[in-house]
Amino acid sequence: METVNALGRRKSAVARVYVNEGSGKITINKRDLTEYFPSPILQFVVKQPLVAVDAVEKYDIKVTLCGGGYTGQSQALRLAIARALVKINAEDKAALRAEGFMTRDSREVERKKPGRPKARRRFQFSKR
Repeated sequence: METVNALGRRKSAVARVYVNEGSGKITINKRDLTEYFPSPILQFVVKQPLVAVDAVEKYDIKVTLCGGGYTGQSQALRLAIARALVKINAEDKAALRAEGFMTRDSREVERKKPGRPKARRRFQFSKR
């Protein structure tokens, strides 16, 4: 199997994934998964698509992550891994879609407008 690559995005985070056959090692920006995401919840989020198709110790995954915060980055990585798994084996797509891992969450932060304290918030109004 040659290297399969995929891209995942969430908010302003971008994850580029390179998947090879291997022992299940996930390297993010030249650091180990447990080092990059110390939180077990975020590690669980990243591994969800691999668990869904029973491929936890089948592939070595090299990741380049940039932008966003840690939650957005973990979800971008989950999408990228799911897309790469579908490129490897198209039959896995139905299982991954049922779990919701194939859907790109398109919600972005709304920009702040001039003359307002936040994007939608207005200054306090008083009739007096």
